[in-house]
Amino acid sequence: MANNVLAFAESRGGELRKVGYESVTAARALADAAGGEVHAVLAGAPGIAAKAEALGRVGADAVVVAEHAALSDYNPEALAAFVAERVKSGGYRAVTIVGSAQGKDLAPRVAAKLGVPLAADLTTVQLVGDRIVGTHPVNTGKVIATIALSATPAVVTLRPGAVTAADAPRTPRVETASPVVDPAASRVKVTQTIAGNTTKLDLGDAPIIVSGGRGLREAANFKLVEELAAAFGNAAVGATRAVTDDGWRPHSDQIGQTGRQVSPNLYVAVGISGAIQHLAGMRTSKTIVAINKDREAPIFKIADYGIVGDVLEVVPALTAAVKEAKKSH
Repeated sequence: MANNVLAFAESRGGELRKVGYESVTAARALADAAGGEVHAVLAGAPGIAAKAEALGRVGADAVVVAEHAALSDYNPEALAAFVAERVKSGGYRAVTIVGSAQGKDLAPRVAAKLGVPLAADLTTVQLVGDRIVGTHPVNTGKVIATIALSATPAVVTLRPGAVTAADAPRTPRVETASPVVDPAASRVKVTQTIAGNTTKLDLGDAPIIVSGGRGLREAANFKLVEELAAAFGNAAVGATRAVTDDGWRPHSDQIGQTGRQVSPNLYVAVGISGAIQHLAGMRTSKTIVAINKDREAPIFKIADYGIVGDVLEVVPALTAAVKEAKKSH
């Protein structure tokens, strides 16, 4: 049986994304268990090959690079055909893709071309015997399903942030390959890309997320969440659906079943009661801190640390403590 694993390394604007490193790290664990190698697929505009070495730092033994001007933006037809053809020719045991917006679109296309099942939105993945086994939250996170794939190759997508990119240094072999479908001839073309707020950290890339709910009482008090995130320095700001529906925050900040699904290292829930729809989007966070004046709030059932108190008093004190702690480091 094939032992090598193929990882899709997502890039945007000529730069590798955090989810690309996560994909390679997940593939590394599977390949180590199988006794094989990790081959990463990297596609983009001319010059993207310069990023191949960075993938070696997280465990890629080889990097297959496709460069084309028409790949500067996500090209679903050309990219799916390229990845699928590479899988067929390489005889891989598994394909790992992180379920970003791009990954969610690409993975089913690849699986369909290969004629194999897809296990989506996994929070863990491992090799057990001759099967790829992963876990997936269902019923808004109230149940964790275990999914086993015996098909070869097994195509899986991982929830962004579920795997932490880890150092596994190698000097990767770099192979240049041509797309099997002319990207310039694709039926789908990107005519314009409108960037959001590029000055703030994306929720999917943030190691820390400070999120606010209706417990903040009014939109003006959301500055407390922003100030705490700024004190951490590497944090993004999130919100509940109730808050975004009320217009306190843009809908792009919404975390939950109908918003973003995140798994940061630290999630600070400020004034969030813990409706099941919100928990579905953040309960896989590595460490959860909840601040709420209602000691019976559901959020405390999944929190690693809980602070019962008025958020208008607790959050400023916590912000000051974080700033003080950072001064000594």
